[in-house]
Amino acid sequence: MFYIINQLTKLSMKKILTLGFVVLFVFTFTNCATIIHGSQQSVSISSNPSKAFVTVDGREIGKTPLTIDLKRKDHHTVEINLDGYLPYETKFTRKVDGWIAGNIIFGGIIGLAVDAITGGMYKLTPDQISADLKNGNTTLLESKDGLYIAVVMKPNPEWEKIGQLQYKN
Repeated sequence: MFYIINQLTKLSMKKILTLGFVVLFVFTFTNCATIIHGSQQSVSISSNPSKAFVTVDGREIGKTPLTIDLKRKDHHTVEINLDGYLPYETKFTRKVDGWIAGNIIFGGIIGLAVDAITGGMYKLTPDQISADLKNGNTTLLESKDGLYIAVVMKPNPEWEKIGQLQYKN
């Protein structure tokens, strides 16, 4: 310890300040992406109609519309449910963010490792979800252009069968 102090006293003030700035720079900018936007990202979730229940990664979060913070390093599954409507499911996926270039230029391996561990090197896409919920009770739609029939894979047991389509050659 005495040796280090003795060596520092031999350095000029200019060299000490330069060394201090270099150390400060390395510790400040080695994890550029994490510093710029953090390890979490705010994402917005809305639905039409609103007030639908939102579940993210199996955890109920709240009702639409809402904004939540998600970890950038993970993929996230979002489910939106509202009684009388078909469920809506989508995913937030991660992609490498452009701020990672700051690590390659300034931070090197240390900055890259920090951003990889914290998730700062990623960006979640999409950054917002707007779910247009489809009415789950509609099976037939008539319009001036024709008749539209919706095929339901899991019919409601309370429905009454009124006919059946057949294929003819």
